[in-house]
Amino acid sequence: MPRVAIIGGGIGGLIAARAASRRGIEVAVYEAAPELREIGAGVALGPNAMKVLRALGLEDEVRAIAGRSEWILTRNGKTGRVISRTSRREQAASFGSAAATVHRADLLDVLAASLPDDIVTLGARCVGVAGDGPAAVARFQDGNVIEADVIVGADGIHSAVRTSLFGPDAPRFTGKICYRSVIPADAVPGGPPPNDNAQWLGPHGTIVLYPVRRDELINVVCHYDDETYRHESWVSRCERSEVLERYSGWHELLLRVFSAGEVWYKWALYDRDPIAQWTRGRVTVLGDAAHPMLPYLGQGACQAIEDGCVLAAALAAEPDDPLAALARYERTRRPRASQVVLASRQRGVSNHLASPLAAWRRDLSIALRRRLGRDPDGRGTAWIPEYDASSPDVLAA
Repeated sequence: MPRVAIIGGGIGGLIAARAASRRGIEVAVYEAAPELREIGAGVALGPNAMKVLRALGLEDEVRAIAGRSEWILTRNGKTGRVISRTSRREQAASFGSAAATVHRADLLDVLAASLPDDIVTLGARCVGVAGDGPAAVARFQDGNVIEADVIVGADGIHSAVRTSLFGPDAPRFTGKICYRSVIPADAVPGGPPPNDNAQWLGPHGTIVLYPVRRDELINVVCHYDDETYRHESWVSRCERSEVLERYSGWHELLLRVFSAGEVWYKWALYDRDPIAQWTRGRVTVLGDAAHPMLPYLGQGACQAIEDGCVLAAALAAEPDDPLAALARYERTRRPRASQVVLASRQRGVSNHLASPLAAWRRDLSIALRRRLGRDPDGRGTAWIPEYDASSPDVLAA
């Protein structure tokens, strides 16, 4: 079996480490931060991600720390009218598993606890890689150099591994921004809202609310069309008053929730085209390092989880030929992940329709799809949760 070094100890990196170690592959993780941590926000895990967690023996632990919502709703952001409603039970029947919503830090704790103690090296910031020789090489900021049979860049949207392989990317500003907060449910004036996983659609924007940490917290993500703010950072703060003013005409339940948010963050959404190549020699990438995407389908973490599972399967299928293994991994994953990137881009357009007539046509299309086909949310993307990255026959030939 090959020796694998994973650059990045986030969700995708730790999933890859868990999947690889369960297959008997020697793996080491190198994380730039001094501790394993995630930003203070929620993450939606679709049925496709939950099937991987089940295969890795982690589903029960993740569901134990997840929100407990029964319904997945799409609503009109102004009136509150329900556009579509799907139960977790219906989702499980359609796709083989139900989704879950968790705090990112809680999920990372579960993943880290599933690994042997000596797998992760902290405070190791990678600055460059090379994969064209008889071994892959990673160089770190402190001067340390390591070799492995395979190096995996799981180091996020601003990946040093991807840049080292293919040069810097060229992100395009979408004209959209996001606000986020995590709000204690018992702090909401008048009592907490229903614990549904709800997406609210309005002119020029989308708001997503869902419970995390056993319904103790409400994760809030608000999108809006705004050409004026272009700072791409998840940790830039803004005032609560800005959020309340921005959505002043939206449903009163939303404004009531927002009023309880003590800390708000704001960032600009940048879009990136799917890249034509993930692998060079003995080095490849996964997750946001491979396919950064807009958040409108809630698939960023899910696709990283799929990547980690498939990568381990490919390495185990070609134990004596790392180059062949990485080629199979890329053949299997790149077309699907690229399709999700493009679908996420299109969903952002559909969600933000400003024309009442166009929004009415969208909502009618959702109702017709739900009535006529096996498509619980009515948006034409059932192909995403149907996929099972843990299937024995998932690998491309």
